Amino acid sequence: MTIIGGVFLAASLAAMLTGTAVPVDPAWITVIICGFPLLYLAVTRLIFQWWISSPLLITIAMVAAIFIDELFAAGEVAFIMAIGAILEDYTAARAKKGINELMKLTPQQGRRIVTVDSVTTEETVPAEDIRKGDLLRVFPGESIPADGVITFGNTSVDQSVMTGESLPADKKEGDEVFCGTINRFGSIDIRATKVGEDSSLQKMIRMVKEAENKKAPMQRIVDKWATWLVPVALLIAIITYLITSDIVRAVTVLVVFCPCALALATPTSIMAAIGQATKHGVLIKSGKALEIMGKVDCIAFDKTGTLTFGRLEVSNIIPFIPSLSQNELLQLAASAEWRSEHPLGKAVVSHAKSIGSIIAEPSDFRMIPGKGVIAVIDGKTIVCGSSSFLNENGISLSPESQIVLDKLRSEGKASVLLATGGQCLGIIALSDAIRPAAKEMVGKLEQMNTEVVLLTGDNRQAASFLASQAGISSVYAELLPAEKVASIEGLQQSGKKVCMIGDGVNDAPALKTADVSIAMGGMGSDIAIEAADIALTGDDVSKIPYLKRLSNTTLSNIRLNITLSMALNFAAIILSVLAVLNPVTGALVHNAGSVLVVLNAVRLYDRKIF
Repeated sequence: MTIIGGVFLAASLAAMLTGTAVPVDPAWITVIICGFPLLYLAVTRLIFQWWISSPLLITIAMVAAIFIDELFAAGEVAFIMAIGAILEDYTAARAKKGINELMKLTPQQGRRIVTVDSVTTEETVPAEDIRKGDLLRVFPGESIPADGVITFGNTSVDQSVMTGESLPADKKEGDEVFCGTINRFGSIDIRATKVGEDSSLQKMIRMVKEAENKKAPMQRIVDKWATWLVPVALLIAIITYLITSDIVRAVTVLVVFCPCALALATPTSIMAAIGQATKHGVLIKSGKALEIMGKVDCIAFDKTGTLTFGRLEVSNIIPFIPSLSQNELLQLAASAEWRSEHPLGKAVVSHAKSIGSIIAEPSDFRMIPGKGVIAVIDGKTIVCGSSSFLNENGISLSPESQIVLDKLRSEGKASVLLATGGQCLGIIALSDAIRPAAKEMVGKLEQMNTEVVLLTGDNRQAASFLASQAGISSVYAELLPAEKVASIEGLQQSGKKVCMIGDGVNDAPALKTADVSIAMGGMGSDIAIEAADIALTGDDVSKIPYLKRLSNTTLSNIRLNITLSMALNFAAIILSVLAVLNPVTGALVHNAGSVLVVLNAVRLYDRKIF
């Protein structure tokens, strides 16, 4: 409809320039299409919200121009403002599918254990029928239907939905489990402690919704200035009329005073910046996000999958037996873990394959969920797992071995110990490798006076070790989604403009709570990507300083556009008072100012941002 309005406005200009007489000025169509929505908006805001906004000034100028039969001028101001509104709306569009994706994680049913007349049976019930205190059975591969405490069995639970950590957490009797997490290996019985709306998953969903609702829409800069632009414009127009007794001069003042160039200053710069960012693998969902990013002075990073690759790799192979080489220890561990489904075991096997180690098929294999494996290799029984698992099998570590294990733990590494014949053979350590660009990226951000903090669900030792590698001094570890949100809010209350960067489902509430948020678009969860304002398509964290600089440059460009538009308006007002401009020529000067602002904004698209 705006395009149609523009066509009729061009027809009006052509008729006026050629002196062609037409029964009805085509600009009337432009006024109806582009002007009436402005009139409605101005009146409703004024009556119901007591809000003096830019549509009110446009409406006054439009009505005044119509009153003196300058229809082209009336149509022109309405058309330019309509274009500005379209650009603003287009850049502000953002997806809101994240909450729906979170809802899909909610378990639909559970297996309840019921005892009647000393007879125990299992029944499958809808998740909403599960009550606090119910005894539930969860098989491997199933989603845990409620928060609870394990009363029987050992297992490993994929808690990435809550903590963001890719490594399953080993669980035993008495340990707590969360709704929506996945039981990976052993069958367990749990006693429900929090169900329905009280469960951890539902609380996380509510946090995402509340964070979205708390964010007030950013007021367009032209509307912020309209509060004083309207009375100033009216005052100058009235004074001009009283002094000159020329209504045309007064109307011309109103026409040139319309903040059309000002309305285009922000959206055109933002669209150009978004276009450039897309070329560099950064997807910005809204102009609001880009504006806020330019004001950010604190960036909070998740750990796993953000500062790290989110996959376990063998980092250390340490034999405790002098006659045993690193390759022999690795071969033995890979053979023992050959049939294991645990991520640690699979990582060991994958590493052995990648370097061409010979892996033997175990003649016997037994996996104890949440603890380790026992396998028979070439007639030898190999115990492979945690130190507590070795202790259960009568194998204790020497003081020297315990020192090595403690050092690896202090570095945040997961360890697999091997033993046979009552003796520990060695340790294979695994870690989530830090991204090579992380340290340089943190350094660049700090050079831009941007504080960097680490927010993670991982244990404190692992978090501190990685933070030291990346050059981050502020660390918040062992955080559940609600605690991440609280940390973000604490930073905001201290006066910080906070950007949150994450990749997991558990990051969604924090991403929504932050002033602006960035998701890892390559390996990040769909929920995190939908919850965030910006996505990195290639998971390249080195793009963060570029994004920050681009945002800063965009804000500078917007300020320059505003200065240009106000200077042009000021000059046009003087010329209008002096009768150098009339409503038509004033409207054309208006257009020239708008074009100048757009051309200045377009420069952003190809500007080099170092």
